[in-house]
Amino acid sequence: MDSPIRLTVLISGNGTNLQAVIDKVSAGQLPVNIVRVLSNRKDAFGLERAKRAGIPTTYHNLVKYKKKHPATPEGVQAAREEYDAELARLVLQDSPDLVACLGFMHVLSMKFLQPLEDAHVKIINLHPALPGAFNGANAIERAHTAWREGKIDKTGVMIHHVISEVDMGKPILVKEIPFVKGVDEDLNVFEQKVHEVEWGTVIEGIEIAIREIKEEKGKHSGAA
Repeated sequence: MDSPIRLTVLISGNGTNLQAVIDKVSAGQLPVNIVRVLSNRKDAFGLERAKRAGIPTTYHNLVKYKKKHPATPEGVQAAREEYDAELARLVLQDSPDLVACLGFMHVLSMKFLQPLEDAHVKIINLHPALPGAFNGANAIERAHTAWREGKIDKTGVMIHHVISEVDMGKPILVKEIPFVKGVDEDLNVFEQKVHEVEWGTVIEGIEIAIREIKEEKGKHSGAA
């Protein structure tokens, strides 16, 4: 029997997508071992969700790195690169097969991405928009505004591979969400609708990533 995929989850907030993963793992319906949940925000409720499930947690804060550098663009970049290098070290200590960014509000640089690539660790991200649309923060709100202005009639969520360009990695799963007149005008109601789509998408995206990892491991073992 295959051993479970080792999964590290990066979060910044409430952790509802994390909870969806925890629930599936607990039910024996997702063959992963969540080795750590790491947050860049101390008050992220997702950390509490992880602790309740007996999952190790780490809080990794950018502020202390910023304090070591001047408040210039160059200083901020240096701080972020130091932060990312240490984040990579922390993540790799657990020897994960897969890292899932589930509401992780931090743009990852090559100082993080390269060490993980060298270690053959796959990184995926959940983004609440369709490929190429509304990259970056506040994607749901921006899509909702565009719909109200008559510019679009649908949005969506996707799971994609992570590269240094924000939300531009190759999608592995896309779910479209049509806007419904008379229902979706209330942004809060629509946000909840999107989040509920996210929960299923996260599980399906992780399942796809698991298959990719196992296929790649099979190729390597076959070539050995």
